Amino acid sequence: MDGDTHYSIGELARRTGLTVKTIRFYSDRGIVAPTDRSPAGYRLYNIDAVARLDLVRTLRDLGVDLPTIRRVVDGELPLPEVAATHAEALAVQIRVLSLRHAVLTAVAERGLTAEETDLMHKLAQLSEDERRRLIGDFLDAALGTLDTDSAFAGIRRSMTPEIPDNPQAEQVRAWVEWAELAADPDFRASVRRMAEDYTAEHAQGDTTGPHRGLGAIVRDRVAPALTAGVAPASHQADPIVAALAAHYAHILGRPDDAELRRLLLARLESAGDPRRDRYLQLLAVINGWPAPESLVPAFNWSIEAVRVRMER
Repeated sequence: MDGDTHYSIGELARRTGLTVKTIRFYSDRGIVAPTDRSPAGYRLYNIDAVARLDLVRTLRDLGVDLPTIRRVVDGELPLPEVAATHAEALAVQIRVLSLRHAVLTAVAERGLTAEETDLMHKLAQLSEDERRRLIGDFLDAALGTLDTDSAFAGIRRSMTPEIPDNPQAEQVRAWVEWAELAADPDFRASVRRMAEDYTAEHAQGDTTGPHRGLGAIVRDRVAPALTAGVAPASHQADPIVAALAAHYAHILGRPDDAELRRLLLARLESAGDPRRDRYLQLLAVINGWPAPESLVPAFNWSIEAVRVRMER
């Protein structure tokens, strides 16, 4: 079929799959102009109209507006430039829809109230600058001037969420929950206490060798007991509690006595706050890190084991 062949609107509709009404609409707006008229005055189109209509349909399916499409088919606008502009706009729409999906999913899963839903929606829509201010405010409240120490500078970095430019739905949900948790004054105070305990332990204890955190000792000593089904109040737990107490006595540089056990219990209760565990889980999702091991069961076992021996 050569370039001299002409098609009526009906024939063009059959070739392109568009309706006669749609083709007439595009023709009236000069997007696909007729190249001739039949003796009876009907519009006729050449083979180029087929290609133009295919392009118009593709661009309309991609959400490009008609004035822009006309400039593209007339050669006034480069197609790659239009595609880049619309791809950027579409990315924004996708992010907005992702945020909405995340909020609605969280509302459904967590059974939130209208007030909680409103707060979650606002948290999800924070700008990058607003998110950074919220993160900085939380870390300043939780760590304060403690992070001037090089060790705390590293801790601060490890506690900082970095939500990507194009987050997945689960990252958005994790961010919103993280923001709710970070805004909780009681949780901030809990993290602050843990930071102060950490600082005091380093200041008071033996600094001649490497320092192993209490969490690492609890994991190493208690995890095997949990696996073996050892009850916290049983005699089998005695050496484990003794090891925890000895370690903490070494950290503080003081003897293992009743006061040491009281301090140990308070430290375990602070470090074993399940909200801290949840914080780390959310942080891993947001930052794309491997899921952290939960120490809540080990801390709960340790708390009960120490407490029952203090009450005897």
